Amino acid sequence: MTEYLKQSLRESAKARWTAMVLVSLSAFGAYYFNYALSPVKPMLESALGWTSSDFGTYTASYALFNVYLFMLIFSGILLDKLGIRITGMASALMMLLGTAMNYWAIVTVFPEGSVVNIPLLGEIKSQVFYSSIGFGVFGVGTEASGVTLTKAIVRWFKGKELALAMGLQMSIARLGTALALAISLPLAMRYTYSSPILWALVLLFIGVIAFVMYIVLDLKLEASEREIEMDDEEPFRIKDILSIINNRGFWYIAILCVLFYSAVFPFLYYATDIMINKYQVSPKFAGLIPGLLPFGTIFLTPLFGSIYDKIGKGVTIMIIASVLLVIVHGLLAIPFLDNWIFAALMVVLLGIAFSLVPSAMWPAVPKIIPEKRLGTAYSVIFWIQNIGLMLIPLLLGFVLDATNPTVAGNKAFIKASVQQSYAQWIIHNNITVENDQMKRAVESTTSAIIDSIVQTSRYTASAHDEVDFDTMKVAIVNQNLAAGNNILLVDDADSNLQQFERAIVSETFKVVEANRLNVRYNYQADILIFVLLGLLSLVFAFLLKREDRIKGYGIEKPNMEG
Repeated sequence: MTEYLKQSLRESAKARWTAMVLVSLSAFGAYYFNYALSPVKPMLESALGWTSSDFGTYTASYALFNVYLFMLIFSGILLDKLGIRITGMASALMMLLGTAMNYWAIVTVFPEGSVVNIPLLGEIKSQVFYSSIGFGVFGVGTEASGVTLTKAIVRWFKGKELALAMGLQMSIARLGTALALAISLPLAMRYTYSSPILWALVLLFIGVIAFVMYIVLDLKLEASEREIEMDDEEPFRIKDILSIINNRGFWYIAILCVLFYSAVFPFLYYATDIMINKYQVSPKFAGLIPGLLPFGTIFLTPLFGSIYDKIGKGVTIMIIASVLLVIVHGLLAIPFLDNWIFAALMVVLLGIAFSLVPSAMWPAVPKIIPEKRLGTAYSVIFWIQNIGLMLIPLLLGFVLDATNPTVAGNKAFIKASVQQSYAQWIIHNNITVENDQMKRAVESTTSAIIDSIVQTSRYTASAHDEVDFDTMKVAIVNQNLAAGNNILLVDDADSNLQQFERAIVSETFKVVEANRLNVRYNYQADILIFVLLGLLSLVFAFLLKREDRIKGYGIEKPNMEG
């Protein structure tokens, strides 16, 4: 054993921390793309006609193949059989492929009303369907990568700074989440709604290169241990799965994982839209507030991991995090607390909770499951987690549309009125405009109108049956055309369109506000779902504490040996 400590490459701090950085970089792009379209939800609604249910279908598709085709389980088994290098490279390439498919679907113009019929689910918009397929393929690669990278960290850091290493790995990866929430919407507003996906492709390609570099380092580790006398390890067998699923402590961790993460990850999918609709934050800055959550975890997760390494109290940490989760979502659910500063403070507090759980949860698994079964154990946990990440976004989208039945239709009405205004104004002034120019102008104008109403107006919306849509549309078009007649036209089509856009935004805003048309989502019911998830996670954290006390797993004990 003394010879092993002297010769193994993992005993080199420089080597093992380099390994940690490389696997973290390979996850950075994945964490970015996972949330790249979340801040762009309002643009997808105004530009592409997506509903909240469509967005819920898209976000849920991340876990589609992992859950129904058991891809995560297979990934874990393959990881234990084929090793980190092969499984990790395959998952990195699959993430890249899924993102490329998603980009194609988003930029492709499908025929008006084009749908795909899915058994049991019914009709899904073609663009939503193919985007979801790409996101699902990406999800397979991401979750397989997550299992692989977790086992890679255990391989290099077991018996050492394991929780700290896992915390730092998550911190680097979550920089991608913070980046997505902060820049995706401004990037989409500056260029087009597909720009965040294009940027994700670049980051994921960099991730592939980083993992190739990790493979080189891992081969050196293997070579350094080739001549070392080590204890023989039994090969993985399928029946080992039974020993995992028969472990009650394992199930408590798995269920706690799915409940806790389902109260955080889906929240981030909708957080930017919540900031815009409830707290009336400008779309340019709305993503910065939820971006505080992953940014905070970048510093706190390694800190809490280091504390767990040295002091222990893993289950206690999970209980504290669950309590914070309930407090945050409970306060966010209070209707009259609608100041953006308050929202920012709640996000920071949620970030602290989110830092606590992974810093204790993932390092706890090796205390319950033998290392040769870790790939399968982590994959089963991730598979259960993916069930939540599939069902909760679907539920959130359905509930949001059900509790706000007129919002999506009203946004579509504004877009149709804007499109008619442009069409008549162009014909009246005999202006030549390319189809792409026209499309971009309508999308940009519609988004600007809706954003300005949501951000600045506090009127109580009229009941849907009280709105005379025909009269309202005539008023919008007539006022827009009247304002358009005062524009001094120039030879440049883009300049003319920009002038008319400013006129349309101003005039349409007046009509929509006068008729008190409802274009603001009320997220109250969705936030209460997050409160319930927090309460359930607290229950299972206490069950895990009892099980650890009975079985003596040592989850409350420090990770570092000696």
